[in-house]
Amino acid sequence: MSDTFSIATAGIAAGTKRFEASAKRVAQNQHADLAREMVEQKLAKAEVKANIAVLKTANKMAKSVLDILV
Repeated sequence: MSDTFSIATAGIAAGTKRFEASAKRVAQNQHADLAREMVEQKLAKAEVKANIAVLKTANKMAKSVLDILV
């Protein structure tokens, strides 16, 4: 179960880094491809949301196992 948490946490960090890099490119470059960066930011947001869903599901599964054992 801890592998799931560490993978999901790494995925959240990667998505956050991806979003920040895109935002930085937009802020620093007046000729940035805004359409491309918007897609990049939406993908990063989806990546973070998916990994949060993984954490929530893993948490529910762990709780269920503990409820069964107790």
